[in-house]
Amino acid sequence: MEPADVDTAEGPLSPASLAAGIASALLEAGAAAVGVCGVEELGRAREVLEARHAAGLHGGMQFTFRNPARSTDARRALPSAASAVVVALPYDTDRGPQPSGLVAEVARYAAVDTYAELRRVLRVGAELLGNAGHRAVLVLDDNALVDRAMAMRAGIGWLGKNSNILVPGAGSWVVLGSILTDAALPGSRGFGAGATQPAADLEAGCGTCSRCIRECPTGAILVPGVVDPGRCLSWLLQRRGDFPRSHRVALGARIYGCDDCQLACPPSTRAVGAVSTEVPGGQLVASRGPGSSGWVSVQELLELDDQSLLERFGTWYIADRDPRYLRRNALVVLGNLMAGRSGAREWASTGAAHARARALLRRYLRDEDPMLVAHAAWAARRAGEGDLLTESGCAGHPEVLAELARPAPHRDNGADGSA
Repeated sequence: MEPADVDTAEGPLSPASLAAGIASALLEAGAAAVGVCGVEELGRAREVLEARHAAGLHGGMQFTFRNPARSTDARRALPSAASAVVVALPYDTDRGPQPSGLVAEVARYAAVDTYAELRRVLRVGAELLGNAGHRAVLVLDDNALVDRAMAMRAGIGWLGKNSNILVPGAGSWVVLGSILTDAALPGSRGFGAGATQPAADLEAGCGTCSRCIRECPTGAILVPGVVDPGRCLSWLLQRRGDFPRSHRVALGARIYGCDDCQLACPPSTRAVGAVSTEVPGGQLVASRGPGSSGWVSVQELLELDDQSLLERFGTWYIADRDPRYLRRNALVVLGNLMAGRSGAREWASTGAAHARARALLRRYLRDEDPMLVAHAAWAARRAGEGDLLTESGCAGHPEVLAELARPAPHRDNGADGSA
């Protein structure tokens, strides 16, 4: 992009006027908070990433752990970068009632393609920078930059004990992104929601509250601000390989993501339904009918072919873009639903729904994929449908025999002691 001076009736825009104009436009486009900061290397964030990786606190996750030097240096993405405009975009927290039948729960941020909407908002700021003769690069949902560290530097929120960024007025129900630019913009303590709070409030953070730590279903929050991905249900649902037996019962009916630590958080709880999150043209990826977004059919997940699954749920992170991992997760959820654990309310395994559930288990007990057979066998025992394991076509399968050699999964709502 060729640099070009942009004149107004009062002459060229000053850096402060440009920054204020960009922030105003971003807030009008839907941002909950906007901040401007420098792009010096995030030294502390790099130290944390390297230390946690060395301690094994990555659970196989790559993302910013893959290359900490890159993820903490904005100039790797834009060598001429002089400033960053950091944006927090709120997403819809309303949740329709759980439909009847075999349905699984989707985390609120994934009920719509939230990052597509964030990209649209960031482009508003990038266009203004381009019109002013500056370069601009968007960074969002990417391992190129540690977005939480940038948000704290820009002053739009604080790091909660659940390791989420908490934005005054919006809580942690936000997604984060940055516009890197060669424009030298003055730093700020945040515009929008963040600007309504004294700086001391941002630094005080969570205070003595530790509800998120207590409410995490797997104890993944080890100490304030430190989450073990190897226990976090959100990451385990995205990870390759088997879903850990020790956390299958705790998964409940979650099929993508987990909101528990946010629902336990007072600032986030107060923000539920309080922030406007209209998404022009937003495509609901988890809609099951009017007013019921946030739920998906387990039967659909287990019956759709590969191409249809990727088309239907393509905005989700799916390991290796391999639909078998969606089916793996759905089988665990199916077992929990049939056992009466839904995470929201109990599902009565009776009548036609019960027959459909048994048919799905039977189908996957005879699948060619050993991983899916193993998860179907666990689900059958969890649901109290162990007789399916002795049917013709199932008995004698190595994965079925391996499951039968283990202690049966608990049928109550406690932790699964059959690791």
